[in-house]
Amino acid sequence: MRAYRAALLRFDDEGRPVYDPDGLLVVGPSPGASGAPGPRSATTASGVRVVRAAGAWSDLKDRFPGVVVEHLPGRLIAPGFIDLHVHYPQTDVIGSPAEGLLPWLENYTFPHESRFSDAAYAGQVATFFLGELQRHGVTTALTFATSHPASVDALLGLAQGRGLRLIAGKVLQDRHSPDGVRDETEQSLLDTEALIQRWHGQGRLGYAITPRFAPSCSDAQMQGAGELAARYPDVWIQSHVAENRDEIAWVRELYPDARSYLAVYEKFGLLRERAIYAHCIHFDDADRALMQATGAVAAVSPTSNLFLGSGFFDYAAADRQGMRYGLASDVGGGTSFSPFHTMLAAYYVGREGHTKAGLSLAPSHLWWQHTAGAAQALGLSGVVGNLQPGCEADFVVLNPQATPLLARRSAQAGNLEELLFSLIVLGDDRAVQAVHLAGGAGLDPAA
Repeated sequence: MRAYRAALLRFDDEGRPVYDPDGLLVVGPSPGASGAPGPRSATTASGVRVVRAAGAWSDLKDRFPGVVVEHLPGRLIAPGFIDLHVHYPQTDVIGSPAEGLLPWLENYTFPHESRFSDAAYAGQVATFFLGELQRHGVTTALTFATSHPASVDALLGLAQGRGLRLIAGKVLQDRHSPDGVRDETEQSLLDTEALIQRWHGQGRLGYAITPRFAPSCSDAQMQGAGELAARYPDVWIQSHVAENRDEIAWVRELYPDARSYLAVYEKFGLLRERAIYAHCIHFDDADRALMQATGAVAAVSPTSNLFLGSGFFDYAAADRQGMRYGLASDVGGGTSFSPFHTMLAAYYVGREGHTKAGLSLAPSHLWWQHTAGAAQALGLSGVVGNLQPGCEADFVVLNPQATPLLARRSAQAGNLEELLFSLIVLGDDRAVQAVHLAGGAGLDPAA
């Protein structure tokens, strides 16, 4: 076992922050790996380190005699961040100018994704992508690959070697897609099932059935995806919905009898627990109620929505309907891998009050959306996204003095909310001093 002494942030079961200004985090082998006591989640991979204790230094210091303690004065230990929606093949598309979502896909995304049929190229991009996630403190991600099975194999193989908890899937797109990324219906479903059997549940890895979005998938492909989702209920589903008004108009032409864009996915059996839908901007209350009833969850992607001019996620309406959500970078429509940038953009989106009800999201709630709330969205509460006993020991060590302005502002913080907000507004990868993975060694992002 090993212990770390610093300020310590985690969340209770209601999503409220639990903060110890002088805290102790004790980590050790997972229960069952070496006789460690306590309950063990069936989702936790064997052999990973878990949180054995977390709390005030004064309460815990005498309970673990002989355990090596790393003292980290002036630092904040927090759960590793979870990115609910990110496209690893779009790493090199980030920052590409376009007039909106559909032109951006046509002019940048699809041409670039066609290169991922080359396993060597996919591996090179995946290596850089995984490094960026870790450098920014992201320890779990739900990730799109491309329509090429080799792109999934490259990413998940490398993630397994690093000890990351990663969920990914081969994109399904058998229509309205250019040569090089368009797949063939029957083969795409056979490939998806083979990838599920190869990767899902291997260590800390998971698989997500991945229709790109309804316009890119034939009815036969969507039907097959729904059948796979029913056959493998513990795999994830990921797609996009109600992001852009032009896209919604296209779906209305393709499915004139559907009540809404979201209802298309319901028709094919693709709304359930562990189904994560990016954006969910242009919803009505019936859509939000359907998300709540089926257990599907929104991946809010604020930097992408602002960059592409797509619209603003309605937090007040989602809360009113009990619809669950978490935060996502959506790189490369999103403009940064940084959870701090994503949380700040979510604050902007929440505040916007001209097209919807505006509200000020509490800093701790923004943080929850990117950690314990995102874990809840994935069906992984108590496994990742938190630092309560039994959770996998994915955590970051943050330095509130990383830059002169951040140091000046955080020194004046009078409470936890002010400290967290100073990091949200002024923080970036320089504030991430170290990243620890339950399935691997600690990472110095500067190395």
